[in-house]
Amino acid sequence: MTVPPDDVSSPRAPLALAADFPAAERDRWRELVKGVLRKSGAATEETPLEEVEGLLTRRSYDGVPIAPLYTAAEAVDARPGLAPRVREVTPEGEDGLAAWDVRQRHAHPDPGATREAIHADLDNGVTSLWLTLGEGGLPVSALADVLKGVHLDIAPVVLEAGAHTAEAAEAFLTLVTERGQAATALGNLGADPLGLAARTGRAGDLAQAAALAVRCVREFPRLRALTVDATPYHDAGGSDAQELGASMATAVAYLRALTDAGLSVTEAFGQLEFRYAATADQFATIAKLRAARRLWERIAEVCGAGQVVQWQHAVTSTPMMTRHDPWVNMLRTTIACFAAGVGGADAVTVQPFDLRLGLPDAFSRRIARNTQTLLLEESSLARVVDPAGGSWYVERLTDDLAQAAWDWFTEIEKAGGMAAALESGLVAERIAATWQRRREDLAHRRAPLTGVSEFPNLGEELPKREPAPQPPGGGLPRVHYAQDYEALRDRSDAHAAATGERPKVFLATLGPIAAHTARVTFAANLFHAGGIQTVTGEPAEFAASGAKVACICSSDKLYAEQAADAARTLKEAGAVRVWLAGKGSYEGVDANIYAGCNAVETLQTTLRDLGVAE
Repeated sequence: MTVPPDDVSSPRAPLALAADFPAAERDRWRELVKGVLRKSGAATEETPLEEVEGLLTRRSYDGVPIAPLYTAAEAVDARPGLAPRVREVTPEGEDGLAAWDVRQRHAHPDPGATREAIHADLDNGVTSLWLTLGEGGLPVSALADVLKGVHLDIAPVVLEAGAHTAEAAEAFLTLVTERGQAATALGNLGADPLGLAARTGRAGDLAQAAALAVRCVREFPRLRALTVDATPYHDAGGSDAQELGASMATAVAYLRALTDAGLSVTEAFGQLEFRYAATADQFATIAKLRAARRLWERIAEVCGAGQVVQWQHAVTSTPMMTRHDPWVNMLRTTIACFAAGVGGADAVTVQPFDLRLGLPDAFSRRIARNTQTLLLEESSLARVVDPAGGSWYVERLTDDLAQAAWDWFTEIEKAGGMAAALESGLVAERIAATWQRRREDLAHRRAPLTGVSEFPNLGEELPKREPAPQPPGGGLPRVHYAQDYEALRDRSDAHAAATGERPKVFLATLGPIAAHTARVTFAANLFHAGGIQTVTGEPAEFAASGAKVACICSSDKLYAEQAADAARTLKEAGAVRVWLAGKGSYEGVDANIYAGCNAVETLQTTLRDLGVAE
């Protein structure tokens, strides 16, 4: 039983939960960090405190600094739904929900299979449809068939038809009219002539897209005509700022075309929907979507459009998806979906985990839609207004990313606009440079790929899928972050199919298990990334292993005592190359593998030494 105080009416003393602790000071934090860095050799006693944070700061592919510490100085004064719209679209005080549109993509060329998949999706949580038509998807003539039973005034339909946009738009508008839903049908006709040029190298028809927009405004008030698709730039290996800047330059080109066709500025803004890639880098994705709204708000201000809202469709990244260990793709897409929702996307598409293997089956589509359902319904993500609000890191990253994107956007405009920048090669050149830097990080495993460059499973059995139709190409390349490792694995798979066994490397251990286990594990992980099997034993066992390449594994202390002798033994037994796990030069050792080495080059060299065909 609790005994009440003698005088319950007397005021209580204020709580002082942290009053006894000293106030946090940045310089004190720097001193502590400096002490840690001195132990690693990254700093010395003479290192000034103001330089400590710089030692831990890295830069993104856009040159944006990613610091180790952020404070209230980076906060942004903004309310949800209000200018500068970096926060969620749903303003505080409305229904308390910021649920996004769960949008599933369909590209199966069989109309019957697509119709069945569409109904399964709509019956189980999907709220809108994204249909790929023409090359790489459904026949345009099948549009009416696959939409049988779909309530077009409830479930928005977004088209992506590339060179067949006019035909697909006409088919959809005819269907809407025949159903008497011209005033109520929801969706987007998907006209994106500059996106088509980026994908295929073929110039699209801006006038045709503008005419569709005029028709939507006049006859189909709840339909949009144009999609500003920024994913071609992401899919080519571009950075976040390059994706954002290209989208703004494309959108401005569309605004000019639409106003020239007779639409008001406000009407033109209302006809555009933006599509961005969401990646497993959750903070970068959150900041990218926030920055996109800030950029669009600024363009609207300059154009005199007043208060506008950028309609965002986020789709989980295609380049981050892998063919090997595809189950890890579920983790990647879950993080990306989370980031898209927190970042304020209006519609989100989670791509199936088996995307790289072929056409998705019912199971992978179910996992894709249930990922969103779990985040929306069970995690209650949509019941929190602006979940990223108050993150000083996100606020600063949003500002820096918006500035970098604005600089790229203005450079494109100075080059004559998006069409000219694509035609001249400016966009391709810049994105290629970014991709090369990212590719280097992937090769050195500074950007690890779980299941591919790290922790690969050589014994996996991949799910079988029907081949997917190839999307149109000819423009910017389509890259995959795992492509260099996948090429190595493909060579190993072909070798195993031809000979009955995978290429093999012998891991020569020195000393007790405690001395060599860590480096044996490291070396095996690296070689497995290239599809190379490893066997372990003492140097004297090399000849019986059947391998041609060896890698010595042990501690630095034992290397000093035994590495040269071990290398000599291995060479005498027929080793064509001797690697050493770790750093240091020793007689007979040809090269080293270590954290941060170029794993792709190491694996290419090893496959070549083992006689594996390219």
